[in-house]
Amino acid sequence: MLNIAMLSKWHVHAGGYARFIQNQPDARVACVWDEDAARGQAWADELGVPFEADLDALLARPDVDAVAIDSPTSMHRDLMIKAAKAKKHIFTEKCMCLKVADCDAVIKAVEEAGVIFTISFPQRTMGRNLFIKQRIDDGTIGDVTLLRVRDSHDGASAGWLPEYWYDPETTGGGAMMDLGAHPMYLSRWMLGRPVRIQSMFNARTSHAVEDNSVCAIEFENKAIAVAETSLVSGMNPQIMEVYGTRGIIICEGDKVRLRTRDIAKFVEGGWAEVTKLPENQPLPLRQFIDSVLYGKPVSFGLKEGRELTELMENAYIADREKKEILF
Repeated sequence: MLNIAMLSKWHVHAGGYARFIQNQPDARVACVWDEDAARGQAWADELGVPFEADLDALLARPDVDAVAIDSPTSMHRDLMIKAAKAKKHIFTEKCMCLKVADCDAVIKAVEEAGVIFTISFPQRTMGRNLFIKQRIDDGTIGDVTLLRVRDSHDGASAGWLPEYWYDPETTGGGAMMDLGAHPMYLSRWMLGRPVRIQSMFNARTSHAVEDNSVCAIEFENKAIAVAETSLVSGMNPQIMEVYGTRGIIICEGDKVRLRTRDIAKFVEGGWAEVTKLPENQPLPLRQFIDSVLYGKPVSFGLKEGRELTELMENAYIADREKKEILF
């Protein structure tokens, strides 16, 4: 049985993670800590577990094997280092940290402690994205020239995100920092090492952080990624477009279509709808439990977390300074 302490209910996904843990046969929520004591106590009462106001006391508990971090992103570095030094395994919501230097400090602490670290990159577990990654790697569509990834919702314009979501000091950013993490880590996974980035962010609502944003990233292989995200655009399917020298993949939600030079010879209109996708992999939190308890490999750990922060840090510098940033 893996005993997991929930560190903060700040993130909108925290409640879902706690429910997921409670539904697993080999894991449980052991206790709760929150930087907002009233919120933490109410959540602990809801979950039927103890609330620990003292983080050091929580990390010293023998019935805590691991932590799930859903605090403000600005707190990630210190929480992760404390957890690692206490020999607690770490699962965290994206992004890993706000700066690469902070990621490096976390990596040092985690590696010295020998604990397992997993970051939540759920879209890397989806069959549609696994299919696209496979077709890029096996050359089905030739060399990728352009990848476009869009993920959006109307959390800002419709008002269903909490007000603290827009505090630049604790979040480090708006739409791109949170929801935009998905296009960012998918682009990095699919295309390799980035070499330069440009950004354009703006705010259509009255908040202090951006709610509408796009980044253009060039990679070492000369592919270009366009990462788009918005908190003021509802009813949009997740969109992935991959253009290669020999073919195209278009994905809208779970509908995936493929067009290649070979298919065009045999299919009217040249497009084939992909009806058999790879099976979804276990969700990141399940992978974390399996890694800690059964030694299974982690698909997204320290390296992947640092890579995402590298993209994000440079994306925000590019927008702030209104110039292209080299990696």
